[in-house]
Amino acid sequence: MASLPAPLQEALAEELHTCGDTSPIESARRVGGGDINQAARLTTAQASYFVKWHAAAPPGFFEAEADGLRRLRAADCLRVPGVIGQRAAGGRRPAFLILEWLESPRGGKRGVGRELGEGLAAQHRHTQAQFGLEIDNYIGSLPQPNTPDPSWIAFYRDSRLGAQRDQAAQKGRLPPERARRLDKLMGTLNSWIDDDAVQPSLLHGDLWGGNYMLGPNGEPVLIDPAVYYGDREIELAMTRLFGGFSSDFYAAYQAAYPLLPGHEERVSLYQLYHLLTHLNLFGESYGGSVDSILRRYVG
Repeated sequence: MASLPAPLQEALAEELHTCGDTSPIESARRVGGGDINQAARLTTAQASYFVKWHAAAPPGFFEAEADGLRRLRAADCLRVPGVIGQRAAGGRRPAFLILEWLESPRGGKRGVGRELGEGLAAQHRHTQAQFGLEIDNYIGSLPQPNTPDPSWIAFYRDSRLGAQRDQAAQKGRLPPERARRLDKLMGTLNSWIDDDAVQPSLLHGDLWGGNYMLGPNGEPVLIDPAVYYGDREIELAMTRLFGGFSSDFYAAYQAAYPLLPGHEERVSLYQLYHLLTHLNLFGESYGGSVDSILRRYVG
């Protein structure tokens, strides 16, 4: 297991033992872990596991991901990897998360659009009284505040657009004209959103094409969530931002849980949040898309 740092190997063996797998780790093979984390497949005599780790994970990073996965799994609408174990960083040991290993079939994601659309529609029917969540979490590696609020407009303004606005200002990515337009939009959200019509739906929170995979039987599996309760339209808007979802997906969703009138007019409005996060994560290459949406809504 020379591919894994020694302190991580030791901690993984301890955590698996605590979780009931007392057999030694037989192999650890590096696999893709996305842009943020490193990842590997662990194999013991009992099972295989997916482990991801981060040498400088922000506080509560994997705890938040584990919490989100458990919430989606409890909804029981789409398959979600089971959380096996998780530890914060300590000493020379990086923070890590252990999940069940799900073997994906070879080939693309064809044929799962209907199942994914119907499952997501069912998930969005899980609601609560307020928008947000009782804990904060992360969108990518950025902090995502989830302060509960009974008003979607207030929550989207303050905990989504406002939070990203503040981070963009700190990073020097908010020139005066962008700031002026964003502030104007944040003050006029009621022009496009009917606060009384929106329900707090259970959201994956970061549902782009790379955050679902196929399970062993070709079923859709949700991964890497940024869970909160919000307007389900923001979830659908994110799916349309970078592609990866079939026409069958949208047709199945609409048949199972029709969207409210005027939803097409709000797509870009909700994509703005995710473009702001990308601006803050990756830089000015996303600035033009942010500015284009702001000009569309506030001139």
